[in-house]
Amino acid sequence: MKDLNEFVWEKRPIIVFADSPNDPNFRLQMEYLENRERDLVDRDVIVLTDTDPSVDSALREKLRPRGFMLVLIGKDGGVKLRKPFPRDVREITRTIDKMPMRQREIRERRANDS
Repeated sequence: MKDLNEFVWEKRPIIVFADSPNDPNFRLQMEYLENRERDLVDRDVIVLTDTDPSVDSALREKLRPRGFMLVLIGKDGGVKLRKPFPRDVREITRTIDKMPMRQREIRERRANDS
């Protein structure tokens, strides 16, 4: 993938980097994400992975991971969270739920449900 432009204003990408798919942090992070997939789907999250540092991808060039890294990108295309260790989905969704755009989405959903 060249860049994240196709997701701007549509999705919130989470990119999980590791030097290998066997990295224990990578495996743990993917388990966290898979176990709470519904919470991520509700927040328009798309999960992308990159476990091959030998391929100098555009995302690696832009985000410069060293070993394992989790990056959350907002719908505006900006980096909202960057962590060198696995994060529980509850922590990730709390970060998303504090974003102004997510607050607006929640208000609009409530108004439509009324």
